[in-house]
Amino acid sequence: MIPLDEAQRFVLAACPPLERSSRPLEGALGAVLAAPVVTREAVPPFDNTAMDGFAVRAADTLGAPRELPVVATLAAGAAPGRAVGPGEAIRIMTGAPMPAGADAIVIVETTEEPVPGRVRILETVQPGEHVRRAGTDLRPGQEVFPAGTVLGPGHVGVLASLGHRHVETYRTPRVGVLSTGDELVDDARPLAPGQIRDSNRPALLAAAAASGFEAVDLGLVRDDPAALEAALSTAATRVDAILTSGGVSVGDFDHTKRVLGALAGDTMRWMQVAIRPAKPFAFGKIGRVPVFGLPGNPVSSLVSFELFARPALRQMAGHTALFRPRSWAILDDGYRRVPDGKLHFVRVRLTRDGAHRLRATSAGGQSSHQLLAMAVADGLALVPDGHGIEPGGEVEVLVLGEG
Repeated sequence: MIPLDEAQRFVLAACPPLERSSRPLEGALGAVLAAPVVTREAVPPFDNTAMDGFAVRAADTLGAPRELPVVATLAAGAAPGRAVGPGEAIRIMTGAPMPAGADAIVIVETTEEPVPGRVRILETVQPGEHVRRAGTDLRPGQEVFPAGTVLGPGHVGVLASLGHRHVETYRTPRVGVLSTGDELVDDARPLAPGQIRDSNRPALLAAAAASGFEAVDLGLVRDDPAALEAALSTAATRVDAILTSGGVSVGDFDHTKRVLGALAGDTMRWMQVAIRPAKPFAFGKIGRVPVFGLPGNPVSSLVSFELFARPALRQMAGHTALFRPRSWAILDDGYRRVPDGKLHFVRVRLTRDGAHRLRATSAGGQSSHQLLAMAVADGLALVPDGHGIEPGGEVEVLVLGEG
């Protein structure tokens, strides 16, 4: 067996970021910037009001209450038609440009209108009050976001405010998922003796999509070497990475292993990783396309995706934070085990107690075929080799659904 980190390093070394591409802004959410964004414009582009009210000269509010004539109205999106002279006020709406002569805004809540065309100012204001100055958010020539930034809704909004309709990002990986085996059924027909329903492919497609990748269903291929070779060869021309499940254990000699060995050649490595579940794992490349040979048991397949495929695919997408975050938790019910040279990943549910401490409890059955516990788990507790952890002991947890 080989250590987990050695297997992960081997995979990551073969999965560099994909090429850069210009992406429409409306499709950029979740993408990773491949180049820094530098603004050519000031934001805001002009001095404007932060509140509805009246544009005035602050000196004219000294000794409030003061009554001033209202000489104009200025809406957002309109250019000022005249300046504010001494002893005058202009009614102004949020976002409208500051008219010449004005240096402050009196908000409407601190005014009265005794008669049409006049305003009574009830409080003294200071120069600059409720005024948003040009360039106070961004200045021309400023780096807005560095390369490697993962674009969220706020980033998209800022880019739109700067007039960017396209951004340079790393291309999002297209991830193909393939199932093989005569025993698999992928519809609702009654099962014949020896048949099982294909859960790995739907689960892995969902895992890839939930991680932000473009998931491609490569279908179910029967146990026919020619059909499998054709399916994998065609897939390598359509997608950026391929996920298969099953047929990667020591001693397995099914069509998947033989065909992958022929197509990937010397790049294919069949590993026994010192972890439980997901000990068997295979990795290689068909041309430039990485192939992740995940174990066939449903839980093992998803755990292997989390530990190997997902970090590598994130690296291909340009991410620098590749792995799920880890945290320490109190393992309420403990976990008993025997020494076997492996790091155990225990499916757990995570909560916070009254002291805001993270607590973990078993999510259910821990066998590699018991998918329900994996479905309800939101963490994987890392139990090192030995005799386990007593109830109430501390354990490091891989937090699923984050990062």
